[in-house]
Amino acid sequence: MQTASSRRQFVKVAAASVAAPFILPSRVWSAETAPSERLTLGFIGVGKMNSGHLSSFLGRKEVQVVAVCDVDTNRRENAKKTVEERYGKDKDAGFKGCEAYADFRKLLERKDIDAVVIATPDHWHAFIAIAALNAGKDVYCEKPLTHNIHEALTLIDSVRSNQRILQTGSQQRSSKEFRVACELVRNGIIGKIDHVVTQFGAPAKPNSNPEEPMEPGLDWDMWCGPAPLVPYSSVLSPRGVHNHFPAWRMTREFGGGMITDWGAHHIDIAQWGLGEDEHGPVEIIAPENYADATDGAKLIYATGIPLHHNGKGKGVSFYGANGEVHVNRGKFEFVLDGKTIHKFWDKETDKGTSLDREVILTEREYLADAKVKLYNSKNHHEDWLNSIKTREKPICDVAIGASTAISCHLMSQCYYHGGTLKWNPEKHIFVGDSDPKWLTRDYRGEWVV
Repeated sequence: MQTASSRRQFVKVAAASVAAPFILPSRVWSAETAPSERLTLGFIGVGKMNSGHLSSFLGRKEVQVVAVCDVDTNRRENAKKTVEERYGKDKDAGFKGCEAYADFRKLLERKDIDAVVIATPDHWHAFIAIAALNAGKDVYCEKPLTHNIHEALTLIDSVRSNQRILQTGSQQRSSKEFRVACELVRNGIIGKIDHVVTQFGAPAKPNSNPEEPMEPGLDWDMWCGPAPLVPYSSVLSPRGVHNHFPAWRMTREFGGGMITDWGAHHIDIAQWGLGEDEHGPVEIIAPENYADATDGAKLIYATGIPLHHNGKGKGVSFYGANGEVHVNRGKFEFVLDGKTIHKFWDKETDKGTSLDREVILTEREYLADAKVKLYNSKNHHEDWLNSIKTREKPICDVAIGASTAISCHLMSQCYYHGGTLKWNPEKHIFVGDSDPKWLTRDYRGEWVV
């Protein structure tokens, strides 16, 4: 497995990842490719999250799913059945079957697979993504991109050296309300920014789930992978097909709590609005009772602007000298000089209007001649597929996804260790007292990033 220095300069690495011409996949839309040919996809990890992705991609004519992988027998067989039933209804698809794998390495060996969609638990993201890139696949990887800072930098290196396309699954960037909110901020419509509030839940805690008996059909050692081999618990990995988000994400061994789960969405939008995609915070301040705190941490950027973590609710709020912008999924509020200009927050209280109407009116009235126009993607999956075709960066490429992940991991560290952490975002090192181990983890067995 490829490794890289955690002290490599982020901006140089990020720039290098897009400077070289990308290599086209074996099967992609072009003058040389027959229109009937489709991009072939493999899905790695087919639990709750990837089931949604699978359903979406199965509805797209320009792709064909040919393989699925999961360490749980029931989940992978269910995904295989879903694919075959869907394509069985389309006699013109040229479908030759969907293979189900227990080991992602077998799936990646297939030369006929152009790209993969990865939605495993977080602790597997980087290793599998890098293996896929090394195998010549383009990648769609769920957020957070990585489990630690070292993995984020290594993943950037891998995209660059393999000349592949990687889209991070921070899909809020492809929603109009978030883009317009960030354009209001970037164009100074609400004045100089004083502070930002991000709303999401608590940090992760060490795993303490008691051991349970495990039904046959799950490779638990493989599920744990790079992480410690802890006793099996259905809290971490409920067996079979289910429709909820398992609590592995709340453990430090496998996730990063709500900080990397929802923070990877809302810190991402905050940094988009602040123009901090390629930088990041310089100071991280823990709340006084950090060990038991569920919120209260602050990220301070080089501009002096603080980002506050509020554990209640979800969303992002930008507070400027002349106004405010509040945004969440399906929710938008724009306040200027103390007056609400446009708002859609709740269909019961905001009757007679809609989210689209309020966002479109805001854009027409305040951003028609804006100097700063952000990347406008209308569909996150489609944006990735278009990038595979054009070999241009997607809206949430590896550099952006890695930057957001690093900011999330830094916030987690202040809850784990307390105090005030100083960070050099160019060299990716802590300044002053810290432990270099905070940049990485102890990897188990052969699963070293």
